[in-house]
Amino acid sequence: MAPQSSKINFKDLNDAFEDAKRYFLLAALFSAAVNFLMLTPVIYMLQVYDRVISSGSYSTLAMLTLLMAGLLFASGGFEWVRSMILISASNRIEKKLRRRVSDATFVRALLTAGVISDQQPLSDLTQLRQFLTGNGMFALFDAPWFPIYVGVMFLFHPWFGIAGVLAGCVMVFLAYLTEKATGKTLQEANSQSLVAQQTASGTLQNAEVIAAMGMAESLQKQQESDFDNVIKLQTSASTKASFLTSITKTFRLVMQSLLLGLGALLALNQEISPGMMIAGSLLLGRALAPIDMLVSSWKGFIIARGQYEKLGTLLNAVPVYKKGMALPRAEGRLSVEQISIVPPASQKVVVAGVSFGLLPGEILAIVGPSASGKSCLARAIIGIWPTHGGKVRLDNVDISQWDRADLGPQIGYLPQDIELFNGTIAQNICRFGNENAEQIVNAAKCAGIHDMILQLPQGYNTIINAGNAGALSGGQRQRIGLARAAYGDPKLILLDEPNSNLDDSGEKELIEALQKFRGMQSTTIVITHRTKLLKIVDKILVMRDGATQYFGPRDQVLEALRGSSPKLEQSAKN
Repeated sequence: MAPQSSKINFKDLNDAFEDAKRYFLLAALFSAAVNFLMLTPVIYMLQVYDRVISSGSYSTLAMLTLLMAGLLFASGGFEWVRSMILISASNRIEKKLRRRVSDATFVRALLTAGVISDQQPLSDLTQLRQFLTGNGMFALFDAPWFPIYVGVMFLFHPWFGIAGVLAGCVMVFLAYLTEKATGKTLQEANSQSLVAQQTASGTLQNAEVIAAMGMAESLQKQQESDFDNVIKLQTSASTKASFLTSITKTFRLVMQSLLLGLGALLALNQEISPGMMIAGSLLLGRALAPIDMLVSSWKGFIIARGQYEKLGTLLNAVPVYKKGMALPRAEGRLSVEQISIVPPASQKVVVAGVSFGLLPGEILAIVGPSASGKSCLARAIIGIWPTHGGKVRLDNVDISQWDRADLGPQIGYLPQDIELFNGTIAQNICRFGNENAEQIVNAAKCAGIHDMILQLPQGYNTIINAGNAGALSGGQRQRIGLARAAYGDPKLILLDEPNSNLDDSGEKELIEALQKFRGMQSTTIVITHRTKLLKIVDKILVMRDGATQYFGPRDQVLEALRGSSPKLEQSAKN
């Protein structure tokens, strides 16, 4: 029942639909029962006209009426069961795919450095599920019964059957015209609508900057232009679809009326009974109704097909993550071996040939001018970006071979842009895992934020709104991020500009935190532009243009930077 592509095999989606195949078979079985019982009004009409009226038998009329009502109630029950089956099938498909789609969406955001970070795939999955329970699917199950109804019409009279075949061919042709006239336009409109919505969302996320610099009017004009273009495309497609839908419905009504006239002519010539005259028109209406519904639901089919293809493309692009073998808890020995890095969605090498090693408890400072590759190197070290060449090893194991669920708790990471999540401060510190009060407090004390948290009205239970930056200052958010990085005594800690929002007091507490990390035997890497932190580190890596300029013990590198140790500079370049 899944929309199919002639060029690409969407294995994950196909497997999910295959898993629900028995539901669709049951739905088809109940559809057969429903459509078979839909012959009841036709047979009832024939019996009333040809038997009851001619015989004048009230008892026959009563029995036929009771039987007709019972069968139609049964048909309604079967139709309800069919709906429940399709609902169960769609729910099963979504549940089977939801985690996979969510993981693929997350990995895509990770691999594109957040350039593509929307939740549209999950929305597409939900809408695809809703489509599977809509009128379009019912029409799809009912349409194969068209030949059965036409066959019965041939039994009434050959001209009835011929009229039914001709009407069906015209309806199918109109459905084909609807697809050709609206398919590409609707797909383009949906694509541009998604881009326009993402642009509008980005505008809201940066409302402060836009308001401060008076950019609102210019951006609104651009957004209006984008949405106007979407409306233009959608209007064009809807206009064509509405026109063809009107023609289809009008044609169906005209054919039913003409068939009634044909039946009257045949009845006058005594070739059929008056009951067949009425029954033939009813049969034609029933036969054409699913095709009519398919035409009117064509927009939904086009949208569902687009959603199916987008989901399939995403899942094909992001393979299923295979859980690695469990490894012992890391000790913190880090080895970076001639790594080169190409950012996702780029072909440019931004880090090339960087090597260094750290022992548990050592602190490394990575310094260098902007755009020298420091943050890119950081992402590769903790394994969220793949290396283009070389290896990053933790305890002699390639970082990419560690299972993320096992490795994550052993890593503390504080990025430049602090992202806290909706929830309590305690939940944010413990990474939304099981709340260990002792470890939460220890992490907060390590970050020097325990007393500040206690001064809040609800203390550690204070709710943080991720989108409300004004609830906490930049320094407070950064120190909560530092506490989160310190939670659980991780063995590898990476802090990217951890003092960018800190005052002198906060910077002093950061230095104390680094000393605690050393005491915990945690290997720590700090990316910084401020020299105050350098007095606490053991080694320094100086980067320039994506390459190592200097690396070594702190004092020797500082000597080299002053130009008094050319020998070290030469060895670092080698």
